[in-house]
Amino acid sequence: MSVSDIIEQIEMGGSASTGDVAELLSVRSEDDISRLFSAAASVRDRFFGKKVFMYGFVYFSTHCRNNCAFCYYRRTNDLPRYRKTKEEVLALSASLKDAGINLVDLTMGEDPFMCANDYEEFLDITRTIKDEIDISVMASPGAVPSGSFVKFKEAGTDWFACYQETYNRELFNKLRLEQNFDNRLSQKIWAREAGILAEDGIMVGLGESLKDRADSIIKMGSLGCEQIRAMTFVPQKGTPMEKMKPSRPIDELIAIAVMRLIYPDRLIPASLDVEGIAGLKSRLDAGANVITSIVPPHQDLAGVAQHELDIENGHRSVAHVMHLLDEMGKKAASNTEYESLLKKLKEQQPVVG
Repeated sequence: MSVSDIIEQIEMGGSASTGDVAELLSVRSEDDISRLFSAAASVRDRFFGKKVFMYGFVYFSTHCRNNCAFCYYRRTNDLPRYRKTKEEVLALSASLKDAGINLVDLTMGEDPFMCANDYEEFLDITRTIKDEIDISVMASPGAVPSGSFVKFKEAGTDWFACYQETYNRELFNKLRLEQNFDNRLSQKIWAREAGILAEDGIMVGLGESLKDRADSIIKMGSLGCEQIRAMTFVPQKGTPMEKMKPSRPIDELIAIAVMRLIYPDRLIPASLDVEGIAGLKSRLDAGANVITSIVPPHQDLAGVAQHELDIENGHRSVAHVMHLLDEMGKKAASNTEYESLLKKLKEQQPVVG
């Protein structure tokens, strides 16, 4: 089938095979890309209207016990690190809510201090944010034991994010050194069983084939993850992949559009962590409906893929992002609208037990 035929088949409610998804991911002509993006944006607008959800990114600890081959903050990379105090995280979360953010993404490396005593410190921060600030929270602590998810739920965690990066096991083992593929995959399952919404993500341009990418997209969706993402791999200084040629940004955009087409009701982020604010419009045009990695300036916070890009100049601030949304004819969702969506998503989760 042609690209147009596959798109039409999906638009009419038909399913997409791995081969169909790989074919869509392979598009290169301007006409095919335009058709794909137009269809994805139309689907997004049909399900979500012009509303865009906004996530504040609080990377509160860059200490990590892992040694991932692609990560700037891998254990063996000798560089300055920081760990924010509970008071600093609370102040940042409160300021983000006041500015109009819908969710605070509490992200860290697998910091041994924060992982101690079954994540006692992390959960205390989460609980206090929920009680005192009353904003939705995403936990991004890395992989945790299966028995810990009940505690994350009791602390008020709305989302649990744990990116697989790829569903090619051989490639995974080259990327996430000393880690277990099945344990990381199960994070999403265990989170949803505990009543927490789950986010999964892949990285584009790690050496995967189009079939690998298609398999990963289908697997993320089949797990039931309510939020799925794709991000372009950015080579990091001091890592084994430092000299690897980065992928073209268009590959990430195509992946976003394909995910939107085959999973029309999912939340799909437009991350500011790859191209900064310059890449926002193209990601929304491809079908994204969440803006992630919004980072306030002058707080000594880092990003992930680009740990400094557009942060201190204020271009990743809430005010600047909202201004651009207004120019694009989009609407930043209110916290009431976001909470209503979360309630609906949680009610749709299968009952376990």
